[in-house]
Amino acid sequence: MTSASRNELSEDKAPARILGTLAGRTTGLLVLLVLLAVAVVLSLLVGAKALAPSVVWSALTAPDGSYDHTAVLLTRLPRTVLALTVGLALGLSGALIQAFTRNPLADSGILGVNAGAAFAVAIGVGVFSVSSISGYMWYAFGGALLASIAVYLISGGAGRIAPNPLQITLAGVALGAVLSGITTVLRMINSEAFSKMLYWSVGSLARRSLAELWPVLPFILLGTLIALVIAPTLNAVALGDERAASMGVNINRTRILSLIAVAFLAGGATAVAGPIGFVGLMVPHCVRWIVGPDQRWIFIYSLAAAPLLLLASDIVGRVVMPPSEIPVGIITAFIGAPVLIVLIRRKQASGL
Repeated sequence: MTSASRNELSEDKAPARILGTLAGRTTGLLVLLVLLAVAVVLSLLVGAKALAPSVVWSALTAPDGSYDHTAVLLTRLPRTVLALTVGLALGLSGALIQAFTRNPLADSGILGVNAGAAFAVAIGVGVFSVSSISGYMWYAFGGALLASIAVYLISGGAGRIAPNPLQITLAGVALGAVLSGITTVLRMINSEAFSKMLYWSVGSLARRSLAELWPVLPFILLGTLIALVIAPTLNAVALGDERAASMGVNINRTRILSLIAVAFLAGGATAVAGPIGFVGLMVPHCVRWIVGPDQRWIFIYSLAAAPLLLLASDIVGRVVMPPSEIPVGIITAFIGAPVLIVLIRRKQASGL
């Protein structure tokens, strides 16, 4: 995109922002990365039993098979890596959805991705008697992919004219409502079988291992690469379809790539951790308020801010009700709802 186009974007669409200069944005990103590093350390230290930094360091460098070292390597380290990966995927998918639908309050739920994953898991549990996380993880991922494809086809993506953001949003909401209704019926019919997927359905990082992350990690990485590649194009799309087309942007291809990236990112995250809400909705919205409408900066900030939010929420969930813990999906809802209410009620919301 040319410099003139960027200036036009800034003049026409720029919301209020906190960091409006390159130096300010760079400094803000460094601060965010430092906070993320602190959260990673706390995630390894905090749990049912608080561990000293020296114990964690020795567990990582010279494990001796003791209980504390085993807890770090088999529980806290995998959980931390999962939080980083899932948070990254949710934040970037939310930023991507908000960009190509031009809806600043959209996330993977609005495209039916979460509903598609939950529906597929319900089929796996209710029909094929799948009971393990590793078993229904692939159902969740496949359901998310199929839901993304269905939304695009329902909205008219099979035609010559690219579907507009409103069509995609309405198709996603409608498909999500239908799939959620069917999923609820299936759960009511066989409530005993579905009790096994309780932790997955509320969004949790507990009882997970890295073995469950590796199969979907390539898809998350591919979705991340696609999102970063099309970020400059999405800056043009934010100006409107006609103006983007006049700037040489292939709108249909951009939306197809966006849906593929969303399916890989949100589908992979949901498959591993369940449908975790508010991260993909709140983080890009807040980031846009801080750095402005440039999708490249929004994506980069979301890659750091979303894992930070998820890690912080997971740590809070471990310590608020000892010895039990609250699933991270519930904590993000508690944090996200008030923050979004405040953002929405601001006189100048961070629109696109």
